[in-house]
Amino acid sequence: MFVTLLVLAAFYGFAGDSGAVKDSPRPHIVFVAGDNEYGSEETFPLLAAELERNYGVRVTVLKSHPDENSEENIPGLEALERADLAVLYLRWRRLPKDQLEHLRRYLESGRPVVAFRTTTHAFNYPPGHELEKWNAMAVDYLGGPPGWGRGHYHYGHRSTTVVSHAPGAGGNPLLQGVAKSFATPSWLYHVLPNFPPAEAQVLLTGHAVDSEKPGAVDNPVAWTWKNRAGGRVFMTTLGHPGDFDVESFQRLVINGIHWSLGRSGKVRWRGPFPMNVKYHGFRKR
Repeated sequence: MFVTLLVLAAFYGFAGDSGAVKDSPRPHIVFVAGDNEYGSEETFPLLAAELERNYGVRVTVLKSHPDENSEENIPGLEALERADLAVLYLRWRRLPKDQLEHLRRYLESGRPVVAFRTTTHAFNYPPGHELEKWNAMAVDYLGGPPGWGRGHYHYGHRSTTVVSHAPGAGGNPLLQGVAKSFATPSWLYHVLPNFPPAEAQVLLTGHAVDSEKPGAVDNPVAWTWKNRAGGRVFMTTLGHPGDFDVESFQRLVINGIHWSLGRSGKVRWRGPFPMNVKYHGFRKR
């Protein structure tokens, strides 16, 4: 089931390179949620509504059906065929081939993508499955690790993260209005040393507070990149629902979405917006 929300306000000021919207008055953003841990099925509709209400875009929100634990069904993915931007928050899905094909065509078109946290391990097809290669989707399309494990892990659910501007990134327009340092409830993801790729622009790094693992090191938590299809990528390993209550994270997300669409100039920030979604962990099936 998906909901398309229309707006009356016009969008303005777009220009960009490959994979970015050009001269589109009201870009169409398709949000795809299915993570069964962090409540993206709740945060995405609120974020989409804010963008529609105050930033002049059209939005479609797609969710796993009938609930977040439904790992093999996200109806409505054909909306990606007419999307200007895909925003993804996925975790260990096993979509049927016909549904995945809509996402594949979108990504291969070179259009931009914004992705959150567990989208580094969006898919979990079993060994030998014809779609198994999609378990490593993040390498080609997000500049992230090839699924969970093999050096990709976190520093414990009782830890938190202090986020700071990456060295040399302070003047990046995506950090407009983002505090030089701020705290988030997300536990830090470890992606080094191979990710993000050397050609990516790291925007923010994270420092684990009260790490449950010894030897915690600072890791990138937000970056931009151009993927193998030429599309703009804004990726963040943040995305705990409590992160969405932090104004600096809200600014980062709004900036990242505008950048992904190729918008020139500074974003006209409309102020913080309420989210208030609670982390629920894994709900029983």
